[in-house]
Amino acid sequence: MASESIWWSPYLWLSVLIVIPTITFLHDVWVWYRMPPGPTPLPFVGNKFQLPKSQPWIQFQKWSKQYGPIFTIWIGRNPTVIISDPVVAAELMEKRSTKYSSRPRMVAMGEILWGGASVLVQPYGKEWSVRRKLLHQAMTPKALRMYKPIQTAEASRLCSQLLETPNNWEKLLERFTSSVVFSVAYGHRIDSLNAEVIHQRFKFMHYASSLNVPGKYLVESFPILKHVPDVLAPWKVEIKKHGREEAAANMQLVELVKSDIARANTHGDEIADSLCKLLLELREKEHIPLSDRDFSYVPASLFGAGSDTTASTLCSAILALVTHPETLRAAHEELDNVIGPDRTPTFDDEAHLPYIRALVKEVLRWRPVAVLGGTPHASTEDDVYEGYYIPSGTTVLGNSWAINLNEEYYPDPHLFDPTRFFDTTLAQRSKMPTPVTGKPHPAKAGHSSFGWGRRICPGADLAANSLFVSLAKLLWAFDIKPLDGVRYDIFAYTEGFNIRPRKFECDIRVRSQAREEVLRRELGGAERVLERFTPFGE
Repeated sequence: MASESIWWSPYLWLSVLIVIPTITFLHDVWVWYRMPPGPTPLPFVGNKFQLPKSQPWIQFQKWSKQYGPIFTIWIGRNPTVIISDPVVAAELMEKRSTKYSSRPRMVAMGEILWGGASVLVQPYGKEWSVRRKLLHQAMTPKALRMYKPIQTAEASRLCSQLLETPNNWEKLLERFTSSVVFSVAYGHRIDSLNAEVIHQRFKFMHYASSLNVPGKYLVESFPILKHVPDVLAPWKVEIKKHGREEAAANMQLVELVKSDIARANTHGDEIADSLCKLLLELREKEHIPLSDRDFSYVPASLFGAGSDTTASTLCSAILALVTHPETLRAAHEELDNVIGPDRTPTFDDEAHLPYIRALVKEVLRWRPVAVLGGTPHASTEDDVYEGYYIPSGTTVLGNSWAINLNEEYYPDPHLFDPTRFFDTTLAQRSKMPTPVTGKPHPAKAGHSSFGWGRRICPGADLAANSLFVSLAKLLWAFDIKPLDGVRYDIFAYTEGFNIRPRKFECDIRVRSQAREEVLRRELGGAERVLERFTPFGE
C-alpha cells in the first residue's frame, strides 16, 4: 500500500510539474548566458516566433550587425550558432574540423527516407568516411582532367541549342548541367529534360527538401516517435514509400552500368568512364563495407550536389550580365583579344582568360546558391571560441549570404565586379587585415561558397570547371542584354534549401553570322565526343 500511495503523493507531482521544469529552465538560462549573444529566446520555445518564414538569411544578416559575426538562435531548446564572417567560419569548421564536421540529427529525411545511406546528412564517423572516400575517387585531379572533354562538348551543344531557342535558356542550362553530372556519375548523357531519369531525380530531390522543413514533423523534436508502429503512423509509411522508390531507382542505375561493363567485356565495346564504373571495378578488387543499396547512393549523390546548384549559379550569371552591362563588355573584350573570332574558348585557354576566371568566382560570391551554407554542421564536443561556450550537439550554420556580402571583405557587395578576384587583387587582400576580425580573408579563392572543412562540397572543382567552360563559350558567342522597358530585381530569388533568380526574360542573340557558323562547325566535333555517352531515353 505504501508503494502505491507514493504515486498519489502531492510532493511527487509538485516535483514533476514545477521542480523539473524549473531545473530545465535554469539549465537553459545558464547555457544561454555562456553562448554567443543573440535575440533573447522565450522559455522552451526559443526564438520560434522571431524567425521569419521567408528569406531567413536576410534577418540573420541583420542580427549579425546587431550581435556580431557569431550569434545564437534557439529552435525550442536546441541552440544554433550562426556565423557571418569567413574568418570565424574557417576557424571553427576548418581549423577545428574534428569538432565541427558532424550533422544535426535529421530523422525524417536522413533516417526514415534514406535509411542513413546518404553522405549528405550522415553524422561524422567511419560510415561517412567510407562514402566520402568513394566519392572522392571521382574528384581527383586526374579524374577532373578526364571529364573536361565531355564538359567542353556539352558546353558547345548548349551554345548550339541557344541558337535555336534562346528564350528557353534556363531549361537549356539545366539540361547542360544534368548531362555533365550524369555523364560523370554513370557514363550516360541527357539529351532532353523530358528523359524519365531526370523527372525522377528532380522528384526525389524536391521530396527530400520538403522533409527538411523545421517543425514539419514532430519526430525531429521527439525522435522516439520514429519507432511508433507504421499502422499508427501514416506519415512514416508515406516517407518509407518514397525512400523505397528512390533506392530502387538508384540501384537500377548501378545495374545499367553493370550491363554496360558486361557488354563491353563480351563484345569488346568501349564504354565511357564514370564514377559508378570506377567504383564497381574497385569493388571487384577490394572489400567495400556497403550494402548494394547503400553503395548505389554514392554515385547518385552527385546529382543533388552538382546539377541544380550549377544551373542556378549560371542563372545568376545571366542576371548579373543583364544588370551589369559593363561586365559583358569587359568579357567580350578579353575573349576577342585572346581567342579571336575563328574558334570558341577551351580549357587550354583558361590561364590566358583572367577576367572570365574572375567572373566565375564573382558569380559564386555574389549570389550563393546554398544561401545558408548548405546542410548545417553540428559540434561533437564542447568548445570555447572567443570566450563563448559552444556545447556539444550545437547546430552550426554558415550564413553564406552574410559572409559573401560582408562589406569588410567586399566593398559595395551587391555590385557585380569580377575584378575583385583578379590574382593581384586577391594577393593584396590576403595581406590586409579587416577592421572587424583583424585578419585577412582565409580562403585562397577569396570566397567560401562551396562550404568549409571536411564537409566542403566534394564536387566543387567539377562545378567550377563547368561554370568556366560554359560561361567562356556563351560570352564568346552571344550578346546577353536586358529587354527594353523591363526592370530587373537582383534580389528576386526563390525560397528553399538552394536559391536561384525568379524567372525573368532577356535578349540572348549570337554576336555575328560568322560566330554562328563557328558554333555549328564545332558542334560536329562535340557530337563525336558525346557518342561514347549513350543517352538516357525519354
